[in-house]
This record gives sequence, C-alpha cells and structure tokens, in this order.
Amino acid sequence: MPELPELELLRRDLEREVGERKIKSIEVTAPSVAKHPNKKAMTTALEGVKLSGVTRRGMLLIFHVEGDQLLVMSLGDHSRMTRNQPKDPIATGTALVISFTQGGQLRLIDPKKEAAVELVAADELEELHPELLTLGLDAIEEPISWTTFGERLMRRDGKLKSILMDPTFLVGFGPIYSDEILFHAGLRYDRNTSTLSAQEVRRLYRALVETIHEAVKYGGTTIEPDGWVGLSGKPGDYLQYIAVYKRDGEMSPRARGPIVKVRFGGGYTYFCEQTQV
Repeated sequence: MPELPELELLRRDLEREVGERKIKSIEVTAPSVAKHPNKKAMTTALEGVKLSGVTRRGMLLIFHVEGDQLLVMSLGDHSRMTRNQPKDPIATGTALVISFTQGGQLRLIDPKKEAAVELVAADELEELHPELLTLGLDAIEEPISWTTFGERLMRRDGKLKSILMDPTFLVGFGPIYSDEILFHAGLRYDRNTSTLSAQEVRRLYRALVETIHEAVKYGGTTIEPDGWVGLSGKPGDYLQYIAVYKRDGEMSPRARGPIVKVRFGGGYTYFCEQTQV
C-alpha cells in the first residue's frame, strides 16, 4: 500500500474535494473490491447520501457518511484515486466510480485487485479492524516528542528497519522511508535497539521527523510508472531527493563508495556501508 506521506496527501486532497457533497450514484465495476457489505447493498445504501469529510485511521481512508456510517478504503501498492468528469475515458482497472449530484466523479483504479472498500457503522469500525487498537505512533496525526519516541523505541528488541516498519510502533512506514530515515540517521538497517546510544536515538528521531516533513512537502514519492499519483494524476516530486532507496550502484551522497543492496526480511534494503554504522 502507499506509505504514510502519500496516504496523508491523498486524504487532504479528498477532504478538499468531498466537502459536504452528495453522492448521486456509486458504480462498483470490480465486485471483489466491495468487501462489506456486498456490491448491491453498498450501492443502494450510498445513493443520495451526503459525505461530510475524509479522515484517516492508521492506513485506512475513512469517508464520513450521513447517518453515522463510514465508507472505509484500504489501498494496495498499485491502487490510485483520481478526480474525473463523467465524459473522461474509464481507465483499465477502474474498480469503483463515485458520481456526485453537483457534477464530477471520484474513481478508484485498482488494476491488481489489491484494494478493499467497506461500508460500516461508525461503532463497528474497530470490531472489523482490530488492528486499529494496537497502532503505534502516527508521525503526521500528532507531533511526537523525542523522549516519547526514545522511550518506546528502547522497549523494543530487534533490528531497526524491522521496528520502523512495524505498525504497532510507527504507522505507515514501508521500505522506502525506512531506508531513507536510517540513511539520514547514519544507522544500519540491522542494528539492534539495545546497542543504540542516546545520541543515536536522537539522530534517528530527527531523521524521522525531517524525512516525513520533506516527503509531504514534495508531494510523496513516485518510483514506478504505475506508482503513486495524487488525486489530479500528478506524481510526487520527492524521488529527486531520495538518497538510497533503489539507488544501488550509485555513489553515496555522503561517501566515495556505492549504495549497496542486500536482502533483508523477505525483501531488499539499500544503504551506505561507509556512513551507516
């Protein structure tokens, strides 16, 4: 799924777009995307209702619907949402089309069938998504002090990259930003928390805050041709500031050696052997 900066940018776009608009109709063009209830029940229940805003819980996008209902979306790595007019051609992989009475549409494009959409009562959300009860710190939702970050980090026993990507510690960090944060902190992906000094914890905290701020500022990271785009279809500009992720073989920004790619945790990690210790 998108990482935290991209999902928050999408939420902000949707919040501006939705603002008290009434749904004219919903067309579910890929029935498998409607996880709860089924396609027919969902489209019937949402016809003619008003949306009042868009929030985020962890990595779930939540459209608030009149009548204390929530339209909950979970996006996959290749999922995207776009703002359209009814006359616009339907893109391959379009799974859901929301048309508004005032004109315009929102479309969910999900070519790999990774997304999920649910219509739930507000008081049922945590029952259907118990993972929300164990979410870790959200670096965008509320400011995190370095003391809180440090205290929680030192309660963990494990390798730094695995901990950064654990949603019960931090919300929404995947391989891109975990590698970038560790590079800017000067710490190896496989360092154990028990070996960190107070200064290193502070460096890691500062790298976390600055990386997230910059990623949001520059519109997120688009790496693949079918990767992240905002609601208008514009890709993110943060790729030009990426230091190590998928830059193996290139010279490190901080040393005379190349960025190295190694296997880690079922995937790969990218780092500078000379400056990350």
